[in-house]
Amino acid sequence: MSESKLSTELNEVPLADTSGFAGHPKGLGPLFFTELWERFSYYGMRAILVLYMTAPAIQGGLGFDTKHAASIYGTYTMAVYITALPGGLIADYFLGARLAVLVGGIIIAFGHFSMIFHSMTTFYLGMALIAIGTGFLKPNISAMVGGLYRENDPRRDSGFSIFYMGINIGAVLAPLGIGYLAQGQTFKNFLVSMGFSPTSGWHWGFGAAGVGMILGLVVFVLNRKKLANVGTQVKKEKKTGASANQPLTSTDWKRIAAILIFFLFTMLFWAAYEQKGASLNLYAKDLVRTEFFGWSFPSSYLQSCTPLFVIMLAPLFSYLWVRMKETQPSSPAKFTLGLVFIGAAYLLLIPASMMTAQGKISPLWLVGLYFLEVCGEMCLSPVGLSTVTKLAPVKLVGIMMGVWFLATSFGNKLAGYLSGFYVKDNYWQLVKLYGGIGVGLLIGAVVLALLTPTIKRLMGQVK
Repeated sequence: MSESKLSTELNEVPLADTSGFAGHPKGLGPLFFTELWERFSYYGMRAILVLYMTAPAIQGGLGFDTKHAASIYGTYTMAVYITALPGGLIADYFLGARLAVLVGGIIIAFGHFSMIFHSMTTFYLGMALIAIGTGFLKPNISAMVGGLYRENDPRRDSGFSIFYMGINIGAVLAPLGIGYLAQGQTFKNFLVSMGFSPTSGWHWGFGAAGVGMILGLVVFVLNRKKLANVGTQVKKEKKTGASANQPLTSTDWKRIAAILIFFLFTMLFWAAYEQKGASLNLYAKDLVRTEFFGWSFPSSYLQSCTPLFVIMLAPLFSYLWVRMKETQPSSPAKFTLGLVFIGAAYLLLIPASMMTAQGKISPLWLVGLYFLEVCGEMCLSPVGLSTVTKLAPVKLVGIMMGVWFLATSFGNKLAGYLSGFYVKDNYWQLVKLYGGIGVGLLIGAVVLALLTPTIKRLMGQVK
């Protein structure tokens, strides 16, 4: 799976620091592990969220119908990205990034621990706190990573790649650990032996997510001296120079138009991609044979496939683009490839869903889908961030990055809406749902391909 980063730069270290891992600044390690545990908490909770909401009360769940649960899921994941915008601004002008990360982590931990209790009030309160806390932590810890390096430091891209790896390691481990607590039969038997209800596993999972965030905070606080020179700057006033007051040129407006076109197709991409936490999570539980060579495993384990494939494929795609140099596809062409890959992924579920009429299907169908999804992500997500930073007028980079993250936010909400059409015992409904998503994405790819000459003209000299 893929994760987005705000690249707002903070005060840089005064001298090149090579005392950390592989010659990187010593502050990279603490930020790596802080983010790893924060992502562990987020993706672990998300891996069981829809399952908990739709589980009947006798199984310890909330008993929501699919449409209601999917809508809540979409709103929650949308809020996580929307809050990054005010979270970044508050850090820039009031708290500083370092304090914002600490405050955000504490709020997130309280959110997860609120969900330990089986109460509607604490359930909604927990999600609200996690969304608010993530808004403080997520953009600002990425900005702190950027602040470790000088502007033209050749280690910068490598540093972010290492940091990105931490995100995905946390995302791989989360469903395995928290999914086991929430769904694992062995753990349920253990709860019974200790005198607890076997249906309380959901809340042990939510609690474990909170513990993960606490571990991240411990790493962050214990290593505060290594971060002493980054994340403390607060902007006192806005720039009032000539460049800030200069009106946008026609070239600027054309490039903004290109960003908005990419925005629409990116929103469609994430609406499909984020099915894995909602409808595909239910699909795995209800319709997939969750066993491997006779070993049964919780359905939430399949949520680890996406970040695992990201870890495997990110270096390969990075090498591919570098190797191709000037012959690599343009940004619009890479976006088109991203839509083709994820569209093809969902076409796999047409025959798979038909086969569910005869019983549960192999987990390899979902594994194949997740593999193609990540191929699409490698073409679209990092390329999209890079393209926006190149196209946006200098004085509007922050605003346009905010607009870009709204595409992810709206895509998550749309994912929740589409997941509401999931019906486990109607294979034809599943064919229409996933086939419609796949065909829709492929049509989008064709439209984007047709628009590519126009987009290139709008982009001007930007590749």
